[in-house]
Amino acid sequence: MYTMGKAARRRLSEKLTARGLRLWHLTAMAMMADLGPQPKGTLASRLDMHASDLGRIVNDLIKAGHAECVRRPGDRRHVHVQLTPEGWSALDSLNADVASADDDLLAPLSEAERDQLGSLLRRVYTHMDSAASSVVQEARV
Repeated sequence: MYTMGKAARRRLSEKLTARGLRLWHLTAMAMMADLGPQPKGTLASRLDMHASDLGRIVNDLIKAGHAECVRRPGDRRHVHVQLTPEGWSALDSLNADVASADDDLLAPLSEAERDQLGSLLRRVYTHMDSAASSVVQEARV
């Protein structure tokens, strides 16, 4: 699984690099798309990333025209980061790149085999996620 993960990451990284982006840029953009505008600190926390590292990612996205910082209308002291229209368009293209990388990686499999692989991996993930949750709960007791 590790080797396959490396191969998948390498293929996706190549596609992102061609656009002047890295995986963290894609991850931050996807999080903003899923959760909407939010403070940088909240975004950093949700991505389990140090705030200064996220600041660099956001600055890159702002320079590329993919994100902007806006003050909240109700309280101008609060600044949220959000995708721009160009960022939404870029994310659509990046999602197509992700799908293309997935297709490249899974090319030797039939559609039924892809479905089966996805099902098996979700089952393993669920098992590992519940095992990790149990350990965390036991540590709190």
